Amino acid sequence: MPDLERFRADLRDWLDSHAPKALMGAPGNELEGVWGGRKATWSDPDRKHWLELCAERGFTAPEWPRAYGGGGLSRDEARVLRQELAQRKLPPPLIGFGLTMIGPVLLQFGTEEQKQEHLPKVCRGEIRWCQGYSEPGAGSDLAGLQCRAVLDGDHYVINGQKIWTSYADQSDWMFCLVRTDPSAKKQAGITFLLFDMETPGVSVKPIPLISGSSPFCETFLTDVRVPTRNVVGQVNGGWTVAKALLAHERTMIADAFGGGAGIGKGRGIAGWAHDYVEFEPDGRLGDASLRHRIAQTEMDTRAFVLTTQRARDAAKAGHGPGAASSLFKIYGTELNQRRMELLVAIAGPQALGWEGAGFDERELDLTRQWLRSRGNTIEGGTSEIQLNIIAKHVLGLPD
Repeated sequence: MPDLERFRADLRDWLDSHAPKALMGAPGNELEGVWGGRKATWSDPDRKHWLELCAERGFTAPEWPRAYGGGGLSRDEARVLRQELAQRKLPPPLIGFGLTMIGPVLLQFGTEEQKQEHLPKVCRGEIRWCQGYSEPGAGSDLAGLQCRAVLDGDHYVINGQKIWTSYADQSDWMFCLVRTDPSAKKQAGITFLLFDMETPGVSVKPIPLISGSSPFCETFLTDVRVPTRNVVGQVNGGWTVAKALLAHERTMIADAFGGGAGIGKGRGIAGWAHDYVEFEPDGRLGDASLRHRIAQTEMDTRAFVLTTQRARDAAKAGHGPGAASSLFKIYGTELNQRRMELLVAIAGPQALGWEGAGFDERELDLTRQWLRSRGNTIEGGTSEIQLNIIAKHVLGLPD
């Protein structure tokens, strides 16, 4: 314990001396912040400086080994780091699928060459990753994917299409599932590959959403040549790797949406209520039903965050979050949808604007967040798929 307190004291001194003051009060989450990569732009120099400072100390991936660019911190030290960042309301220096999905999978399944090549670049924010899983005919039935990879010497030649590829148009590398044995059982003929998005034959087309933005893309692969050394795990054994990565993805989605970070430009539900709802002389909200909904949502959020923190610490002892991540994915995404409905109820007609002088920037952002939340229970595996996983792998129910 004295060593941990010493670590905390040293960390506080470093943060107070080095963290950009302009970033305090601007927390983010796993989907809001600096993604890095070759295409990154820097409208805020403090964000770039913060990334560089933290990457130098390994704080972008605090529990990864120092040999791969991480901080080499213990679970307790990493928890202290999260606590001190949260206390100062500092954003994470770097986010992205490199840290939350492919990085943990490479630590578990990757060769030493793959770890040395990719993980330090992830930690420094030099490469941004995207996920090539879903296809037009293989969404919930992911094992039905048809994107083919044919061996040609020391390369695989890939042909096919991926869809709902988040941020593919802004990414540098893709981790991808391909079918390498069409004659095998669906799950048995799949291989997990990595490739550079600048490889000839890769093209990307954004998909506009109801929210007006295009985080999702279609990705077309035509005679894309990928070295065989980029196979992660075993050839035709990619389903095992894919399932491990999905557990990390679902945990990330649950954390990002369930915790409510970024709601209302950092003001949260209480800030919205203060601005839009009438209060009684004694300081209470006039609408008793709304009071109850706000209190319930705030309690549910705090309970969810504490539970996921405990589960995260427990998972560190093994190789990942496992099937329990489906529990968090369902609850976190449904909680976010409830939260967005509550914010719309608080703001009333001001939460339903799309453009025009009658709405401020925060209100227009709420409209888009509310619309965007409709997809929370679909992305990363639908709630129905998660319930099947929970029934089979958590509760042990018969097929």
